[in-house]
Amino acid sequence: MIIKGRVWKFGDDVDTDAIIPARYLNTSDPAELARHVMEDADKDFAKKMKAGDIIVAGKNFGCGSSREHAPLAIKASGISTVVAKSFARIFFRNSFNIGLPIFECPELPENTAGGDEIEIDTDRGLIRTARGEFQANPIPPFMRELIEAGGLVEWTRQKMAAGKK
Repeated sequence: MIIKGRVWKFGDDVDTDAIIPARYLNTSDPAELARHVMEDADKDFAKKMKAGDIIVAGKNFGCGSSREHAPLAIKASGISTVVAKSFARIFFRNSFNIGLPIFECPELPENTAGGDEIEIDTDRGLIRTARGEFQANPIPPFMRELIEAGGLVEWTRQKMAAGKK
């Protein structure tokens, strides 16, 4: 699969409170969460970004609370993927559990700017920018299955339905 989009840049240690502020955690409605995504990092982000855009960030993206609301807000907003130097462990797993593809690529943040157009070959982990090509870790086959199914819950439903036939 190829993902193409415009870059939104964020720095190191973007925590889950910046991704979806705690004041909005009284809902699990994806559309409502999407309206407030990245609000404490960029108050107008949800109004400015467009479906298919890509977040590029520094190290430890998604640190803080272990809430699934954070990757859910990103996915529901239409952001196609997040590429970071590194991810907090629980955010990493929650992203795949809800079907949001993410990539670790330590070199990309220093080699891209906000507004750049980039292309990601998800099978190979190859990221192409105007400044060159960069190698991210490709998504392992099982994690790809989760993304293609729409997340862990949908993947489980599909497996159970297939087993009942």
